[in-house]
Amino acid sequence: MKLIETLRNDLRTYEGDCFAQGVWVAVVQRFGEWRYGIRLSPVRKGLSFLYKVVYKLTQILTGVEYPCEAKMGAGTRIDHFGGIIVSGYASIGDYCVIRQGVTIGLKNETEPVAPKIGDHVSIGAGAKLLGDITIGSHVEIGANAVVLQDVPSHAIAVGIPARIIERKREQKEEPRHHSPSGVQ
Repeated sequence: MKLIETLRNDLRTYEGDCFAQGVWVAVVQRFGEWRYGIRLSPVRKGLSFLYKVVYKLTQILTGVEYPCEAKMGAGTRIDHFGGIIVSGYASIGDYCVIRQGVTIGLKNETEPVAPKIGDHVSIGAGAKLLGDITIGSHVEIGANAVVLQDVPSHAIAVGIPARIIERKREQKEEPRHHSPSGVQ
């Protein structure tokens, strides 16, 4: 079952710590997304009621608002809890890190579009990513940055409003993994 496999991967993301608040958020988000695939209307409605109750309890306990309508990529980690708001219109890629006080949402209420975030993105504490923007992969968003424009892959966004800093070529390269014998 795909849901169980996804939840196992989420638990591995948190090194097996089922008491990490990020695990709770991930479980509820995944469950909420999964219930949409249930074809029997009475069963789906019952599961939807259960989702709404558990979602609200998790939101109260963790301070994280991450609705099931927002995409959560594999290995995404909520590193610290509290004050995190993710719009249902947002899309977050694989292996991202979200820290406390982050908002990923609408720029204004008349445009229901939120950021699309690539893979391997690190979002610093207090950062705000707003509106119809795309954040590339392997990006670092600085603490308290207010990002209102697209950020290309392999860049850094810092400041209010955020300015984009392109990384130097040597900073873009992926770390090499060496085998124990030294042969690559």
